[in-house]
Amino acid sequence: MLPLEGVTVVALEQAVAAPLATRNLADLGARVIKVERVDGGDLARGYDHVVHGSASHFVWLNRGKESLAVDLKSEQGADAVRSLIAKSDVVVQNPAPGAAARLGLDAESLRADHDELIVVTMSGYGAGGPFAHHKAYDMLIQAESGLISLTGTPEHPAKTGIPTSDIAAGMYASQAVLAALVRRGVSGVGAAIDVSMLEATVEWMGHALYTQLYAGAPPPRMGVSHAAIAPYDAYPTSDGQMLIGVQSDPGWRDLVIKALDAPELADDERFTTNVLRVRHRTDCDAAVAERTRRYTTAELADRLLDAGVPAAQLKEIGDVIDHPQLQARDRWRTVTTESATIEALLPPATFDDFEAPMGEVPALGQHTRALLGEAGLTGAQIDAMVAGGVAAQR
Repeated sequence: MLPLEGVTVVALEQAVAAPLATRNLADLGARVIKVERVDGGDLARGYDHVVHGSASHFVWLNRGKESLAVDLKSEQGADAVRSLIAKSDVVVQNPAPGAAARLGLDAESLRADHDELIVVTMSGYGAGGPFAHHKAYDMLIQAESGLISLTGTPEHPAKTGIPTSDIAAGMYASQAVLAALVRRGVSGVGAAIDVSMLEATVEWMGHALYTQLYAGAPPPRMGVSHAAIAPYDAYPTSDGQMLIGVQSDPGWRDLVIKALDAPELADDERFTTNVLRVRHRTDCDAAVAERTRRYTTAELADRLLDAGVPAAQLKEIGDVIDHPQLQARDRWRTVTTESATIEALLPPATFDDFEAPMGEVPALGQHTRALLGEAGLTGAQIDAMVAGGVAAQR
Protein backbone atom coordinates (compact mmCIF):
# COMPACT_ATOMS: atom_id res chain seq x y z
CA MET A 1 0.00 0.00 0.00
CA LEU A 2 1.25 3.48 -0.88
CA PRO A 3 1.64 5.80 2.14
CA LEU A 4 -0.98 8.32 0.95
CA GLU A 5 -3.27 5.90 -0.86
CA GLY A 6 -6.86 7.06 -0.35
CA VAL A 7 -5.90 10.71 0.25
CA THR A 8 -7.33 13.21 -2.25
CA VAL A 9 -5.71 16.59 -2.80
CA VAL A 10 -7.25 19.47 -4.74
CA ALA A 11 -4.50 21.76 -6.01
CA LEU A 12 -5.33 25.35 -7.00
CA GLU A 13 -1.80 25.95 -8.12
CA GLN A 14 0.61 27.23 -10.70
CA ALA A 15 4.32 27.89 -11.26
CA VAL A 16 6.68 26.01 -8.89
CA ALA A 17 6.15 26.14 -5.11
CA ALA A 18 2.67 24.61 -4.78
CA PRO A 19 3.09 22.18 -7.71
CA LEU A 20 6.24 20.82 -6.05
CA ALA A 21 4.37 20.32 -2.78
CA THR A 22 1.55 18.40 -4.47
CA ARG A 23 3.88 16.40 -6.70
CA ASN A 24 5.60 15.21 -3.53
CA LEU A 25 2.20 14.05 -2.29
CA ALA A 26 1.37 12.37 -5.61
CA ASP A 27 4.68 10.50 -5.49
CA LEU A 28 3.57 9.11 -2.13
CA GLY A 29 0.31 7.84 -3.59
CA ALA A 30 -2.13 10.71 -3.09
CA ARG A 31 -4.69 11.49 -5.76
CA VAL A 32 -3.98 15.07 -6.88
CA ILE A 33 -6.61 17.02 -8.84
CA LYS A 34 -4.90 20.01 -10.43
CA VAL A 35 -7.24 22.91 -11.18
CA GLU A 36 -6.04 25.01 -14.11
CA ARG A 37 -7.17 28.05 -16.06
CA VAL A 38 -9.15 27.31 -19.20
CA ASP A 39 -6.94 29.59 -21.26
CA GLY A 40 -3.41 28.22 -21.14
CA GLY A 41 -3.57 26.48 -17.77
CA ASP A 42 -0.71 26.62 -15.31
CA LEU A 43 1.68 29.47 -16.17
CA ALA A 44 4.56 26.99 -16.13
CA ARG A 45 3.14 25.24 -19.21
CA GLY A 46 4.37 28.21 -21.23
CA TYR A 47 7.81 28.75 -19.73
CA ASP A 48 9.49 26.85 -22.57
CA HIS A 49 8.85 23.93 -24.93
CA VAL A 50 12.09 21.97 -24.62
CA VAL A 51 10.68 18.59 -23.49
CA HIS A 52 9.17 17.30 -26.73
CA GLY A 53 7.01 20.41 -26.89
CA SER A 54 6.22 20.56 -23.17
CA ALA A 55 7.78 22.88 -20.59
CA SER A 56 10.69 21.65 -18.48
CA HIS A 57 9.27 23.12 -15.26
CA PHE A 58 5.85 21.61 -15.91
CA VAL A 59 6.99 18.04 -16.56
CA TRP A 60 9.27 18.23 -13.51
CA LEU A 61 6.48 19.30 -11.16
CA ASN A 62 3.23 17.78 -12.37
CA ARG A 63 3.52 14.06 -12.93
CA GLY A 64 0.86 11.87 -11.39
CA LYS A 65 -1.87 14.55 -11.37
CA GLU A 66 -5.29 14.89 -12.98
CA SER A 67 -5.96 18.16 -14.81
CA LEU A 68 -9.31 19.95 -14.48
CA ALA A 69 -9.55 23.08 -16.62
CA VAL A 70 -12.38 25.36 -15.46
CA ASP A 71 -13.01 29.07 -15.06
CA LEU A 72 -13.08 29.65 -11.30
CA LYS A 73 -14.59 33.10 -11.85
CA SER A 74 -17.72 31.44 -13.23
CA GLU A 75 -20.37 30.19 -10.81
CA GLN A 76 -20.42 26.76 -12.47
CA GLY A 77 -16.66 26.35 -12.36
CA ALA A 78 -16.30 27.47 -8.75
CA ASP A 79 -19.24 25.30 -7.62
CA ALA A 80 -17.76 22.24 -9.33
CA VAL A 81 -14.44 22.76 -7.59
CA ARG A 82 -16.16 23.25 -4.24
CA SER A 83 -18.01 19.95 -4.77
CA LEU A 84 -14.70 18.17 -5.36
CA ILE A 85 -13.13 19.87 -2.33
CA ALA A 86 -16.05 18.72 -0.16
CA LYS A 87 -15.01 15.13 -0.89
CA SER A 88 -11.27 15.72 -0.57
CA ASP A 89 -8.80 15.64 2.30
CA VAL A 90 -6.39 18.42 1.40
CA VAL A 91 -6.41 21.67 -0.54
CA VAL A 92 -3.09 23.24 -1.57
CA GLN A 93 -3.18 26.64 -3.25
CA ASN A 94 -0.91 29.52 -4.17
CA PRO A 95 -3.28 32.21 -5.47
CA ALA A 96 -2.40 35.80 -6.24
CA PRO A 97 -2.77 37.99 -3.13
CA GLY A 98 -6.45 38.28 -2.21
CA ALA A 99 -7.69 36.01 -5.02
CA ALA A 100 -8.74 33.06 -2.84
CA ALA A 101 -10.92 35.22 -0.60
CA ARG A 102 -12.57 36.91 -3.58
CA LEU A 103 -13.51 33.47 -4.95
CA GLY A 104 -14.66 32.15 -1.58
CA LEU A 105 -11.86 29.58 -1.67
CA ASP A 106 -9.83 30.86 1.29
CA ALA A 107 -9.12 28.50 4.17
CA GLU A 108 -11.78 30.01 6.45
CA SER A 109 -14.53 29.62 3.85
CA LEU A 110 -13.50 26.13 2.79
CA ARG A 111 -13.28 24.81 6.34
CA ALA A 112 -16.50 26.44 7.59
CA ASP A 113 -18.49 23.27 6.92
CA HIS A 114 -15.54 20.86 6.67
CA ASP A 115 -13.57 21.05 9.89
CA GLU A 116 -11.61 17.95 8.90
CA LEU A 117 -10.25 19.61 5.73
CA ILE A 118 -6.57 20.51 5.57
CA VAL A 119 -5.98 23.75 3.64
CA VAL A 120 -2.46 24.94 2.81
CA THR A 121 -2.21 28.48 1.46
CA MET A 122 1.14 29.39 -0.04
CA SER A 123 2.27 32.91 -0.83
CA GLY A 124 5.36 35.03 -1.16
CA TYR A 125 5.15 36.77 2.20
CA GLY A 126 2.41 35.08 4.21
CA ALA A 127 -0.88 36.40 5.60
CA GLY A 128 -0.73 39.83 7.22
CA GLY A 129 2.13 42.27 7.45
CA PRO A 130 3.13 45.11 5.13
CA PHE A 131 4.21 42.77 2.30
CA ALA A 132 1.12 40.51 2.33
CA HIS A 133 -0.23 41.89 -0.93
CA HIS A 134 3.08 42.08 -2.76
CA LYS A 135 3.43 39.79 -5.74
CA ALA A 136 6.34 37.43 -5.38
CA TYR A 137 8.57 35.36 -7.61
CA ASP A 138 11.55 33.22 -6.71
CA MET A 139 14.17 35.83 -7.66
CA LEU A 140 12.38 38.53 -5.66
CA ILE A 141 12.19 36.34 -2.56
CA GLN A 142 15.84 35.39 -2.91
CA ALA A 143 16.58 39.12 -2.84
CA GLU A 144 14.29 39.95 0.11
CA SER A 145 15.55 37.00 2.16
CA GLY A 146 19.21 37.96 1.82
CA LEU A 147 20.05 34.82 -0.16
CA ILE A 148 21.37 36.77 -3.16
CA SER A 149 23.59 38.84 -0.86
CA LEU A 150 25.39 35.64 0.19
CA THR A 151 25.54 33.92 -3.20
CA GLY A 152 28.21 34.49 -5.83
CA THR A 153 31.72 35.87 -5.67
CA PRO A 154 32.97 38.75 -3.52
CA GLU A 155 32.59 41.05 -6.54
CA HIS A 156 29.33 39.76 -7.96
CA PRO A 157 26.21 38.68 -6.04
CA ALA A 158 23.98 36.19 -7.85
CA LYS A 159 20.74 34.33 -7.40
CA THR A 160 20.99 30.57 -7.21
CA GLY A 161 20.75 28.64 -10.46
CA ILE A 162 17.62 26.81 -9.30
CA PRO A 163 14.39 28.27 -7.82
CA THR A 164 15.54 27.86 -4.24
CA SER A 165 12.79 29.90 -2.58
CA ASP A 166 10.07 28.05 -4.48
CA ILE A 167 11.61 24.71 -3.59
CA ALA A 168 12.00 25.63 0.09
CA ALA A 169 8.34 26.63 0.34
CA GLY A 170 7.18 23.55 -1.54
CA MET A 171 9.09 21.20 0.72
CA TYR A 172 7.77 22.83 3.91
CA ALA A 173 4.23 22.73 2.51
CA SER A 174 4.29 19.01 1.77
CA GLN A 175 5.90 18.35 5.17
CA ALA A 176 3.10 20.33 6.83
CA VAL A 177 0.42 18.33 4.99
CA LEU A 178 1.92 15.07 6.22
CA ALA A 179 2.02 16.36 9.80
CA ALA A 180 -1.59 17.59 9.56
CA LEU A 181 -2.75 14.22 8.18
CA VAL A 182 -1.10 12.41 11.10
CA ARG A 183 -2.72 14.77 13.61
CA ARG A 184 -6.11 14.45 11.93
CA GLY A 185 -5.83 10.69 12.20
CA VAL A 186 -5.74 11.14 15.98
CA SER A 187 -8.02 14.14 16.53
CA GLY A 188 -10.28 14.12 13.47
CA VAL A 189 -9.59 17.83 13.00
CA GLY A 190 -7.98 19.34 9.92
CA ALA A 191 -5.88 22.49 9.71
CA ALA A 192 -5.39 25.85 8.03
CA ILE A 193 -1.70 26.21 7.20
CA ASP A 194 0.08 29.32 5.93
CA VAL A 195 3.42 28.81 4.13
CA SER A 196 5.50 31.84 3.19
CA MET A 197 8.27 31.68 0.60
CA LEU A 198 10.11 34.44 2.47
CA GLU A 199 10.02 32.60 5.79
CA ALA A 200 10.98 29.29 4.19
CA THR A 201 14.02 30.91 2.56
CA VAL A 202 15.06 32.86 5.65
CA GLU A 203 14.98 29.58 7.58
CA TRP A 204 17.36 28.13 5.01
CA MET A 205 19.77 31.01 5.64
CA GLY A 206 20.78 29.04 8.71
CA HIS A 207 24.25 29.80 10.03
CA ALA A 208 24.44 33.08 8.09
CA LEU A 209 21.48 34.46 10.01
CA TYR A 210 23.02 33.54 13.35
CA THR A 211 26.38 34.94 12.31
CA GLN A 212 24.67 38.27 11.61
CA LEU A 213 22.71 38.15 14.87
CA TYR A 214 25.65 37.36 17.13
CA ALA A 215 28.76 38.56 15.29
CA GLY A 216 27.23 41.75 13.95
CA ALA A 217 28.09 41.05 10.31
CA PRO A 218 27.13 38.47 7.70
CA PRO A 219 29.50 35.89 6.26
CA PRO A 220 31.15 37.24 3.09
CA ARG A 221 30.30 35.91 -0.35
CA MET A 222 32.83 33.16 -0.99
CA GLY A 223 32.09 31.64 -4.40
CA VAL A 224 32.61 27.91 -3.87
CA SER A 225 34.63 28.56 -0.70
CA HIS A 226 33.32 28.67 2.87
CA ALA A 227 33.52 31.55 5.33
CA ALA A 228 34.10 29.35 8.38
CA ILE A 229 36.17 26.43 7.03
CA ALA A 230 39.59 26.11 5.36
CA PRO A 231 40.74 24.58 3.13
CA TYR A 232 37.37 24.52 1.39
CA ASP A 233 37.50 25.56 -2.26
CA ALA A 234 38.32 24.56 -5.81
CA TYR A 235 42.02 23.83 -6.25
CA PRO A 236 43.95 23.54 -9.52
CA THR A 237 45.21 20.28 -10.97
CA SER A 238 47.51 19.91 -13.97
CA ASP A 239 44.50 19.48 -16.25
CA GLY A 240 41.54 20.99 -14.37
CA GLN A 241 40.41 21.46 -10.81
CA MET A 242 39.22 19.55 -7.75
CA LEU A 243 36.90 20.72 -4.98
CA ILE A 244 38.28 19.84 -1.55
CA GLY A 245 36.61 20.35 1.82
CA VAL A 246 38.44 19.72 5.08
CA GLN A 247 36.26 20.22 8.16
CA SER A 248 38.48 18.88 10.95
CA ASP A 249 42.04 19.13 12.12
CA PRO A 250 42.71 15.37 11.67
CA GLY A 251 41.30 15.83 8.15
CA TRP A 252 43.93 18.49 7.50
CA ARG A 253 46.68 16.06 8.42
CA ASP A 254 45.16 13.39 6.17
CA LEU A 255 45.10 15.87 3.30
CA VAL A 256 48.65 17.11 3.52
CA ILE A 257 50.37 13.91 4.69
CA LYS A 258 48.49 11.15 2.89
CA ALA A 259 47.07 12.84 -0.20
CA LEU A 260 49.48 15.66 -1.03
CA ASP A 261 52.72 14.14 0.30
CA ALA A 262 53.47 17.40 2.14
CA PRO A 263 54.05 16.41 5.79
CA GLU A 264 55.84 19.71 6.45
CA LEU A 265 52.44 21.44 6.32
CA ALA A 266 50.87 19.24 9.00
CA ASP A 267 52.46 21.07 11.92
CA ASP A 268 52.89 24.47 10.30
CA GLU A 269 51.87 26.84 13.10
CA ARG A 270 49.62 28.77 10.72
CA PHE A 271 47.53 25.71 9.86
CA THR A 272 47.27 23.38 12.86
CA THR A 273 43.62 24.27 13.66
CA ASN A 274 40.68 25.31 11.52
CA VAL A 275 40.52 28.70 13.24
CA LEU A 276 44.15 29.32 12.30
CA ARG A 277 43.65 28.04 8.75
CA VAL A 278 40.71 30.43 8.26
CA ARG A 279 42.80 33.27 9.73
CA HIS A 280 45.59 32.45 7.26
CA ARG A 281 43.26 31.37 4.45
CA THR A 282 45.30 32.98 1.65
CA ASP A 283 48.49 31.19 2.71
CA CYS A 284 46.64 27.94 3.35
CA ASP A 285 44.94 27.94 -0.05
CA ALA A 286 48.21 28.81 -1.78
CA ALA A 287 50.04 25.97 -0.03
CA VAL A 288 47.34 23.46 -0.98
CA ALA A 289 47.13 24.72 -4.58
CA GLU A 290 50.90 24.46 -4.99
CA ARG A 291 50.66 20.72 -4.22
CA THR A 292 47.38 19.88 -6.01
CA ARG A 293 48.58 21.21 -9.36
CA ARG A 294 51.28 18.52 -9.39
CA TYR A 295 48.64 15.87 -10.17
CA THR A 296 46.08 15.29 -12.86
CA THR A 297 42.47 15.50 -11.77
CA ALA A 298 42.10 11.72 -11.98
CA GLU A 299 45.29 11.12 -10.00
CA LEU A 300 44.34 13.59 -7.29
CA ALA A 301 40.82 12.16 -7.05
CA ASP A 302 42.28 8.71 -6.34
CA ARG A 303 44.76 10.05 -3.78
CA LEU A 304 42.06 12.01 -1.93
CA LEU A 305 39.73 9.02 -1.90
CA ASP A 306 42.46 6.74 -0.55
CA ALA A 307 43.27 9.31 2.15
CA GLY A 308 39.63 9.68 3.16
CA VAL A 309 39.57 13.38 2.31
CA PRO A 310 36.18 14.77 1.15
CA ALA A 311 36.47 15.93 -2.47
CA ALA A 312 34.53 16.13 -5.70
CA GLN A 313 35.01 16.92 -9.35
CA LEU A 314 33.01 19.83 -10.74
CA LYS A 315 30.28 18.25 -12.84
CA GLU A 316 28.43 19.88 -15.70
CA ILE A 317 24.69 19.16 -15.94
CA GLY A 318 25.36 16.81 -18.85
CA ASP A 319 27.70 14.81 -16.62
CA VAL A 320 25.05 14.55 -13.90
CA ILE A 321 22.57 12.86 -16.24
CA ASP A 322 25.05 10.01 -16.67
CA HIS A 323 26.38 10.17 -13.10
CA PRO A 324 27.67 6.69 -12.22
CA GLN A 325 26.05 6.82 -8.78
CA LEU A 326 22.61 7.51 -10.23
CA GLN A 327 23.14 4.78 -12.80
CA ALA A 328 24.34 2.25 -10.24
CA ARG A 329 21.34 2.96 -8.00
CA ASP A 330 18.94 2.75 -10.97
CA ARG A 331 17.33 6.14 -10.29
CA TRP A 332 15.89 6.92 -13.72
CA ARG A 333 12.36 5.96 -14.78
CA THR A 334 10.13 6.58 -17.80
CA VAL A 335 7.18 8.97 -17.44
CA THR A 336 4.46 9.65 -20.02
CA THR A 337 3.56 13.15 -21.21
CA GLU A 338 0.96 14.24 -23.75
CA SER A 339 3.48 14.13 -26.59
CA ALA A 340 6.18 11.62 -25.63
CA THR A 341 7.73 9.51 -22.91
CA ILE A 342 10.51 11.18 -20.96
CA GLU A 343 13.11 10.28 -18.36
CA ALA A 344 12.54 11.36 -14.76
CA LEU A 345 14.33 10.77 -11.48
CA LEU A 346 12.78 8.73 -8.71
CA PRO A 347 12.04 10.81 -5.58
CA PRO A 348 15.01 10.96 -3.19
CA ALA A 349 13.29 9.13 -0.30
CA THR A 350 13.58 5.42 -1.10
CA PHE A 351 11.16 3.14 0.73
CA ASP A 352 12.04 -0.52 1.04
CA ASP A 353 8.52 -1.75 0.28
CA PHE A 354 7.20 0.44 -2.54
CA GLU A 355 8.32 2.59 -5.43
CA ALA A 356 6.78 5.97 -6.24
CA PRO A 357 4.12 5.51 -8.93
CA MET A 358 5.60 8.21 -11.23
CA GLY A 359 2.27 8.88 -12.96
CA GLU A 360 1.81 10.67 -16.26
CA VAL A 361 2.10 14.42 -16.79
CA PRO A 362 -1.41 15.55 -17.77
CA ALA A 363 -2.41 17.57 -20.79
CA LEU A 364 -4.40 20.70 -19.99
CA GLY A 365 -7.92 19.64 -19.04
CA GLN A 366 -7.19 15.98 -19.75
CA HIS A 367 -9.56 14.87 -16.97
CA THR A 368 -12.10 17.71 -17.08
CA ARG A 369 -15.14 15.73 -18.18
CA ALA A 370 -14.56 12.89 -15.73
CA LEU A 371 -13.95 15.27 -12.83
CA LEU A 372 -16.97 17.44 -13.59
CA GLY A 373 -19.04 14.28 -13.66
CA GLU A 374 -17.57 13.38 -10.29
CA ALA A 375 -18.61 16.82 -9.06
CA GLY A 376 -22.21 15.94 -9.91
CA LEU A 377 -22.73 17.58 -13.29
CA THR A 378 -24.66 15.85 -16.07
CA GLY A 379 -23.28 15.19 -19.51
CA ALA A 380 -25.42 17.97 -20.95
CA GLN A 381 -24.19 20.44 -18.34
CA ILE A 382 -20.60 19.51 -19.03
CA ASP A 383 -21.11 19.91 -22.78
CA ALA A 384 -22.59 23.34 -22.18
CA MET A 385 -19.64 24.39 -20.00
CA VAL A 386 -17.13 23.26 -22.59
CA ALA A 387 -19.07 24.93 -25.39
CA GLY A 388 -19.29 28.14 -23.36
CA GLY A 389 -15.60 28.22 -22.58
CA VAL A 390 -16.16 27.72 -18.85
CA ALA A 391 -14.38 24.35 -19.00
CA ALA A 392 -11.85 22.82 -21.37
CA GLN A 393 -11.06 19.23 -22.31
CA ARG A 394 -8.00 18.15 -24.25
